[in-house]
This record gives sequence, structure tokens and C-alpha cells, in this order.
Amino acid sequence: MTTGEKFFNRKIKDIGVSLNSVQKQAVLHTEGPLLLLASPGSGKTTTIIMRIGYLLEVLGVDPVRVKAVTFSKASANDMKDRFQSFFPGLPSIDFSTIHSLAFQVVREYFWRNDVAYKLIEGEVGFELNKKMVLRRIFQSVNEENITDDQLEELTTYISFIKNRMLPEEKWSSVESDVPKAVEIFKQYEDFKKSHANQLLVDYDDMLTIANRALDENIKMRRKYQQKYDYFLTDESQDTSLVQHSIIEKLVEEHRNLCVVADDDQSIYTWRAAEPQYLLDFQKVYPEAKILKMEQNYRSSKEIVEIANRFIKRNKNRYDKNMFTKNPDKKPVELVSLTDYKGQATYLAEEISRLENYEDNAILYRNNSSSITLIDAFEQAKIPFYMKDSDNRFFSHWVVQDMMNFMRLAFDVRRTDVFERIYGKFNWFLSRQHMAQLKRMGNNESVFDNLIQFSDLKDFQRLKVKKGKKIFSEMKDMSPTQAIRAIRSDLGYEEVLKDMSKRLGFNKENLLDILNTLEEISKSVDGVIEFGKRIKHLDALMKSSKFNKHENAVTFSTFHSSKGLEFSRVYMIDLIEGVIPAQSDIESKKEGIMEPMEEAVRLFYVGMTRAKEHLELITYQMKYGKKVRVSQFYEDVNRMINPPTQIGKSQSKVEKIRKKQAKEKAPVSPNAIKDEKVLIKGLMVKHRVFGAGEIVNCEDGIVEIRFPKFSKQLAVGTCLEMGLLELGQ
Repeated sequence: MTTGEKFFNRKIKDIGVSLNSVQKQAVLHTEGPLLLLASPGSGKTTTIIMRIGYLLEVLGVDPVRVKAVTFSKASANDMKDRFQSFFPGLPSIDFSTIHSLAFQVVREYFWRNDVAYKLIEGEVGFELNKKMVLRRIFQSVNEENITDDQLEELTTYISFIKNRMLPEEKWSSVESDVPKAVEIFKQYEDFKKSHANQLLVDYDDMLTIANRALDENIKMRRKYQQKYDYFLTDESQDTSLVQHSIIEKLVEEHRNLCVVADDDQSIYTWRAAEPQYLLDFQKVYPEAKILKMEQNYRSSKEIVEIANRFIKRNKNRYDKNMFTKNPDKKPVELVSLTDYKGQATYLAEEISRLENYEDNAILYRNNSSSITLIDAFEQAKIPFYMKDSDNRFFSHWVVQDMMNFMRLAFDVRRTDVFERIYGKFNWFLSRQHMAQLKRMGNNESVFDNLIQFSDLKDFQRLKVKKGKKIFSEMKDMSPTQAIRAIRSDLGYEEVLKDMSKRLGFNKENLLDILNTLEEISKSVDGVIEFGKRIKHLDALMKSSKFNKHENAVTFSTFHSSKGLEFSRVYMIDLIEGVIPAQSDIESKKEGIMEPMEEAVRLFYVGMTRAKEHLELITYQMKYGKKVRVSQFYEDVNRMINPPTQIGKSQSKVEKIRKKQAKEKAPVSPNAIKDEKVLIKGLMVKHRVFGAGEIVNCEDGIVEIRFPKFSKQLAVGTCLEMGLLELGQ
């Protein structure tokens, strides 16, 4: 029996860990470069830990000579904990992030060169915080304040360029919707170099400076090369060019590098991840061994087979065939709703039937999709945990604008509120007009003051008079009516469209925010209640992070779900323009395939989070407009329902939905079938929520007041699924 076989047998006996043949090969291949391609659910972390344990326990390698680099601090800590549980008698090796490793190099490099420096990210002073510096530079260059969305895009733009190691002459080749992004970037770099007597450094600088230091200082490079004999990098599909460059320099003498990755799960090219590096691995390391961990231990046979067929849409990838020995469970489910409005309600109804919430996840492409979920799940009393609890929807400037419009309606003397939104009317008011208004200080109506005392042109005065009338009426409007008045009568929607053209905002995203606010407004009676509802949902979203280890449904973006697994997964908003995004579609039309291939990989990541139940959800209409079903949804549909001999699908999308609805629960013969029956004041009985009274029914939505809460339900869904009966 070889030493390797003895090691594996011992681990089966001691901790119950048994490896398959490919995993064993990965553990035993310790000398020279190794690319370990790990399919979803293939046990990569277990294999990594066992490989490190073999180095230490069997080969007698000193732990300080082994270095493992992970994608995040959380992953590093998780690996350290897993290692200690597998090998409690062995000292741990050094698990860290690439940034932590780079910072070691940077500190020594600066010390050797007598350079004073200050880190401007993390827990640092307000004035020298990276984001505050960028805010000031943006304001100086563009003469207006930067929005949170623009700030996020600007930091991503800067990070992308640095991680791609692009020279200054190529900065303009990187697309950005931030006005004058290149100029802002240049001023930012100059500011960091010229501040007092110290160099200012951000997280991306750690990488670029470390890479440069290892290039320039041979003594330092040799020191770090000789520090470790074995290197391992995890999640390498998410590693950037500068990160790869650092690792290459550190292993160039011994070349004992184990790279663990999955090119099919590379979903961060927008953050400068470089999946092509994996495809070119043998160009850098011709002697490298490539192993494919293709056995999935996580998901049912049906999910694995569909996901494996789906990812083969992509051509620029290693040829892998994910498989599983897990038993059959149930087919992947396809659900097509009539309207977007019914999606959150449908999900709340489906999940409310389950006893266990914590092993369920709802995944979406954009964070904005979570808002209607929060509203519906809170009304249905279903606890949830938001993976992306930093969602800034309720602090978005569009939401704040709408709240300020409503505040002004209740007190037209609020000059301070008017100052926040005066540029959002289609009235062409200037800073001089605002300055005149503030100087008056007579505590009178801002509209009367503008009309009587400011230097307005005749057409502006007419607009202000019309606006005054609208605001006086708004106090008595329902919140839905008030939002529509702001959008159309006050011209706010036209202002947003104009701003989108001038400043590069995504118009559809801004209008979606307004539409979402309208949906929320339908569950409350007055403008004041609407404001309270918005604050309540915001607080609920922020506090949901405390539900992480509770019996709660997980809401997550596809991106943030990577590495997680759940018994039941619902993938929602599966329409063209969302996934794939419109930009992905346009790039493909121009012959640029990578954006579409990344969208495919992102969808694949979502699918492979599911263990037993995977449900794909689309719809036909959104906010009164017909939408196109996602081509990815259609692809899966064709896999499940292949064309018949006469060339037609076995079941159209709508039929799939109806068939599954019937399978989920028997429809009562007394169920209401006619929408005309649903009138205000009618007592009804809902199949899940019990008895209630209809308080409103319009625009395809029926609102029912139950004993402890009210719910808005899609009429089409209720009739189709037979959810309502006449009450007593």
C-alpha cells in the first residue's frame, strides 16, 4: 500500500472523508504546476484542505513554507477553520487574501525606500477617505454632486484599469458612463502623490505597487520567492491580471503552484477578472497538469444535467461534463406569469406553504428586484435575509426626490426642501432664483415668493402657478395619485429622461424605481402612510442581515450567491434586458461574444446553487409593456420540452405555468373564475391566507384585507390557480 493510499484510508477512518479518483490525483500532485478545474458542488474545498494536509502530514513540509491565497477574508477564515477541523494536530498554514499578501510586500518596499504612506480605505479619517476624495474631484470637474451610483461606477472604473495594468494612454478606451471619468482619475492619482509629505494608497494601489516592487527590486523578489515552497490559489477565475502577475513572480523558481478554479463560474470580468488566463494556463506553464473535478455532490440529477447542457452554449471554455451520482428528484420547473406584478405575490404564496424557510433562496440579476419581494414577504409575515444588505434603493436620489416632493406638498413654506428638488422641476430655475428665495426668509409659500418677488420669465411664472395648484391638491391625493402627478404633471419623468441623456444615467433603471414606488404605494391609503411605509421597508431591509442564521428565506443577486447552496432556488425576472442584459445582447450583435458568455456563466452559477428544487420564473408584461422572455429561459424550456416531430414545442410557456399550477394543489370546484365577481366589499376565502374582504380591485390587482394584514394579489394568478372562493 502506498503512502498516499494509507493517508486516504486514515482520513476515511478518522474524519469520514472519502475522495474520488480525480480528487486523489489532485492531492498527490504536489510538485510542479497544477490547474484544478472544479465544477460546482465538486468538493473543491475538501480537496484543497486534504492536499495541504498531505503536504504537512505525509511529506513533512514545514507549514510556514506553504501559502494559500483566497478570494476574500471570509474564505480565508473558512479554510483555516476547515483545515483545523480536518487536521487538529497540525499547525495551520498561512491562509490570506491576495491584498493581504500584496500589502506585506508594499510595506517592506516603502520601508526600504523611506516612503511615508497612508491607506485611504477602510477605517480612515473622513477627509482622506477615498470616496470623499473622489466626490470632491467629481464636483470640481463636473460642477455638480456625484450620485451614489456614479460613485460606485467610478470606483469600479478605476479598479478595472489598475487591475488590468493599463497605461494612461489607454484609460479612455475603457467605457464609463461617469462624465469626464478619465480627467477625474488623473486628478485623483495626482492628489494621492502630492498630499503633504506622504503617499496616499488605496486597495488597488497595494496590488500595482507590490507588482512593481517585485519587478524592480530583485532582492525583495528573491526573498519572497524563497519564503514559500508551495503556493495555492483558490477561486482563480476571479483573479485579475495584476494578481496573476504577482503570483507568477513568486513561484517562478520552484513552480509549485496549484490553481483551483472554474472557468464556467467566472462572473467578475467587470471587476477585471481574467478568465482567459485559465484557458492560456499551459502557455505560461507548459508542464502543467490539468485535472477536471466534474462530479457534482450537491444537486439532483435533473438539475445537474440541465445545467451541464446549458453551459455548453459557451464556446470559449474547457470541455467539461459535469455529472452526478445523486438520485432523481423532480424536473426543473418553468413558470411564466402574466404580469410582473404577480411575481412577488406568487413567490410569497409558494413559500408560505413551506415549513422550513432557511433552505430557500430567491436569486435575481439586479438588487432592485428585491424591493417588491421585501414588500410582499413582509405583508405575508415571511422572514427573509438579504445577502446584499447594503442595497441603496431607499437612499437613491430618485426615491429621496419623491419623498421631498411629498414633504413640500404638506408644507409649501419649506425652502430647505424646495432647495433639494428645485432643479428637478421642468421650470428652468437657476441658482440665482434659489438664492433670491432663500434671502426672503419670510416663512411664506415658496411658490408665492417665486411668483411675486423673483426674477422669473413669463413662461416660468406660468409653470410655477400650475405647480402651486398641483401641490395644493396633492395633500388629498392617494400616494399612487401623488406619484403619478409628480411624474407627469410636474414633469419629473421628463427631467429624468433629460438627465439620462446628459449624464449617462440608465433611463430604464430610473423609471423602474418610480414604478416600484408606485407598486409599494398601492398598499397604503395616504401620503404620510406611504412615507412611513418607505422608512419601514428600508429599516426592514437593513435589519434583515441579523436573520442570516435564522429560519429565513435568502434574497441574493446571482453574483453574491456564488459559493452558496440551498434545497430550493427560485430564479426570477428572467426577461431579455435583465438577463442577458441589453448590453450583452448588443455586444453579441457586434460580434463581441464575451459579455454574452459571462451572462451565460452567471445564469449557470444561479442554477447550480439548487440541490433539489430549481424554479425559473418569467412573465409577459411589466408596468403595462410587453417584455420578451429571456433566451436563457427559452433554452432551458427547449431542453425540458424538446420540439416534436412536427417542429413545435410540446408545451408553450403559458401551458407550462398552468400545468404546474394544477400539480401544486388541486383547484377547488367553487373557485372564482370570473374577474367581474371581484368587487369592493366582497368577502372571499383565499386558499393560503384564509378569509378576507376585497378593499380594491383595479389594473389587474385585487387588494384583500385579512384579519392581521392586507395583501395585493394578481387577479390573473388568483383566477388561474383557483386561489379564491366566495366567503361568508
